[in-house]
Amino acid sequence: MQRPLAPGLAELVDEHYRAVFGYAYRLSGSVIESEDLTQQTFMLAQSNLSQLREPRAARGWLYTIARNEFLRRRPVPSTVTLDDVSEPSMPEPDPGWPEGELTSEQLQAALNELPIEFRVPVVLFYYENLCYRDIALQLNLPLGTVMSRLSRAKSQLRRQLEKHLLESHPG
Repeated sequence: MQRPLAPGLAELVDEHYRAVFGYAYRLSGSVIESEDLTQQTFMLAQSNLSQLREPRAARGWLYTIARNEFLRRRPVPSTVTLDDVSEPSMPEPDPGWPEGELTSEQLQAALNELPIEFRVPVVLFYYENLCYRDIALQLNLPLGTVMSRLSRAKSQLRRQLEKHLLESHPG
């Protein structure tokens, strides 16, 4: 027998299901994993609905649940010292960049190659249209860290996208 939805949860599902699924897809790159993450997000939301104090903050609250569940499922990465990490410089815009030749699959593939600490801010900034301050609040990070991660993520994405474009259009 299926458990009935908690009061208010049906409205949350109706209003935010597509957004949570889209967020989960951008994090995972997998439709199946996104469906599972979305379902788990709403199950956890049902169990913790009393924690949602401000209905206007529901989407951010659901994103936090989805992100935490996504991270919980990931294997623990090995430790890297700061000496092993080089700070990439922002490349200058390339006037020869082929416009409009990038597919959404290529973009998602490049996004999936980003380390999770860079992927989450990119998804929140570019797909959920959150400002730096809101990302910092949601991720509980200093503003400068969010800005740095976005900058480094853009550099890595650019390299990945250039690689994907060169592979699909050699010469």
